[in-house]
Amino acid sequence: MAKKLPVRQSACGCATHDAPARHAVAVDADIKARNVTRLRRIEGQVRGLQKMVEDDRYCADILMQVSSVQEALRAVSRELMRNHLKHCAASAIRKGDAEAEAMYDELVELMHKHAR
Repeated sequence: MAKKLPVRQSACGCATHDAPARHAVAVDADIKARNVTRLRRIEGQVRGLQKMVEDDRYCADILMQVSSVQEALRAVSRELMRNHLKHCAASAIRKGDAEAEAMYDELVELMHKHAR
């Protein structure tokens, strides 16, 4: 069973652009644990795909595995989006002014890219 990590609280918000590396306002421990587990599984799937290609496996079988990896990545993306909206975006929007406007722009861009 995955170790429960505490929700990480940070003084800097996601919309702080002057920092060299931005960090989440908070990260739900269960979302983080699920994402780490998924990403490890995806890593194994990608290594399997590489072996399938090296072994000249049947194209349709490889394509099915590619589809599986893509769906797993979409699941990670959904969880990240959920956390971003719940913590980072909510915090920036509550602050208002330029930070809220920047977050609205960021969210529009994220939704556009996420919907592809």
